[in-house]
Amino acid sequence: METSDLIQTLANAVRPVRVIRPPVFRASCWLLIALAVLILLAVEHGLRSDIANQLRNPSFLVGTTASCLTGALAALGCLMASAPDRTRYWLMLPLPSLAVWMATIGYGCLTDWVSYEAGSLRLGAAFQCFATVLLVSLPLSVSIFVMLRHAARLRPTLVTLAAGLAVAGMTSTAMSLLYRLDATIMNLIWNLGTATLIVMIEAIFGRRALTRVADLAGR
Repeated sequence: METSDLIQTLANAVRPVRVIRPPVFRASCWLLIALAVLILLAVEHGLRSDIANQLRNPSFLVGTTASCLTGALAALGCLMASAPDRTRYWLMLPLPSLAVWMATIGYGCLTDWVSYEAGSLRLGAAFQCFATVLLVSLPLSVSIFVMLRHAARLRPTLVTLAAGLAVAGMTSTAMSLLYRLDATIMNLIWNLGTATLIVMIEAIFGRRALTRVADLAGR
């Protein structure tokens, strides 16, 4: 085969390449999804009854802002690091806000370790909290994995961990706004416990999920 014929044959077989949206744009879309989920839950469930007082509480404001910022920065970091021309150091973006978030939980442990109202650990409330965790984390996990499908063969483990942290931060923010979790025991269970659980689940199954989503997208 002549070289010109070979080139023409290869050119005819080329499929158009779909340009990936910039990481900042995809992170913004994911944050809009998180905001929409939170608004829907707030309309259906209602914000916590003492939200007005809590908005004047510095500890609540710092902790909730830090968890929300951790989620937003982790999402941006993992989307940036998923691009082949970006450095993996983007994954360190949420570390400062994560440290502040963990510090607020630790501060509550030191100052109010066993302070909780009688009957506050109701089984029904626990199931309701767990249902909320699922309602927040599932759509956010699915959406960020779809956005990260091109990273299935590029830093999958680190990117997956950062994605789990993003989902955990937003889930914790939602729990803080919707439920009265000021008692330290409940705070540990639903904030730190939920964050740890989500990150562990996505670390275990995230790489497989990314690969699966990438395979489906390539068909």
